[in-house]
Amino acid sequence: MQGQYNSLMRPLRYLYALALVLWLGGMVVAGFVVAPTTFSVLEAWDASTGRVLAGQVFGAVLRRVHLIGYGAAIVMLLALTLQRVLGPRPKHYGIRVGLLALMLGLMLYSGMALTPRIDRIQAEVIGPMNRLPTDDARRLEFDRLHRLSTILVTVTIAGGLVLLAWETRE
Repeated sequence: MQGQYNSLMRPLRYLYALALVLWLGGMVVAGFVVAPTTFSVLEAWDASTGRVLAGQVFGAVLRRVHLIGYGAAIVMLLALTLQRVLGPRPKHYGIRVGLLALMLGLMLYSGMALTPRIDRIQAEVIGPMNRLPTDDARRLEFDRLHRLSTILVTVTIAGGLVLLAWETRE
């Protein structure tokens, strides 16, 4: 029985860990490597249109990171639930599932509600958003949505780090 348990649990834990690494790593690389590099290179290449192009490139990257997050969250929820059903309940199962659900909810809201609104505002503006007057309603809304999106991704990264800590203790 113990051998059968191990043969089922190890692949499930591996899938859970792999999904977490892909999701967390994707967000970290996108935010700390892709975004600053894309903006600095494209703005240096062409100061007038580079920022807009960088925003478009990073927006496309972010959409893919969201898709990875959606898929990873589903894999992680299934893996945890199957571990619970097939073997001993994973430690802090309810908290972990709740945290995963929160992380998925934040990513869904960011990807399906905020990103399209940001894209619509950007499509209305010719050139970089930061060239609009500071009191322009479009710029104010864009900045607000951008800050909110950044907060949601940061909270999701923090949640992923908590889940990673749990996984390393088991």
